[in-house]
Amino acid sequence: MKYTRLTKEQFEELTQEFTNFLATQAIDKAEWDQIKAEKPEVAEQELDVFSDLIWEGVLTKATYLEFFSKNHIFLFHCFDGYIKSIVLKSLVPEIDFLSKEGLEWLSDNMFTETIEMKTGKKEFTEERNLSIFQLIQQGSFLSDGQLYNQINSIIEG
Repeated sequence: MKYTRLTKEQFEELTQEFTNFLATQAIDKAEWDQIKAEKPEVAEQELDVFSDLIWEGVLTKATYLEFFSKNHIFLFHCFDGYIKSIVLKSLVPEIDFLSKEGLEWLSDNMFTETIEMKTGKKEFTEERNLSIFQLIQQGSFLSDGQLYNQINSIIEG
């Protein structure tokens, strides 16, 4: 497997897509039930292949990621060969970006001496989608890029 298997909940959300996936292999519901019962290892392989296909599609479309911790916010913009980042760090230790109050404080103090802001760019050293997947495994999540673009436009402006 290239990525990780989808969770039970994710499979439930993708029931129709999984049914279509099985149909492309000429496997109907009765045959799928039989495979699960008689050849569980084959069923496991099908689940893994489907999971990788879904991940590949999601990661190929991924453009923005965000990661929040108590005192840091990492914003990523993913391109074909590299990734750009904006890192915000609170220099006030008691501020918690994981709370509503912390984010309100950030909004009020974004361009003050209490926020350290760094930008970066890193070439992908391995396959793009695998690099993005590793960020997700570490706690990043896909975003619409609104926060990245707001801050980036001010930085570049």
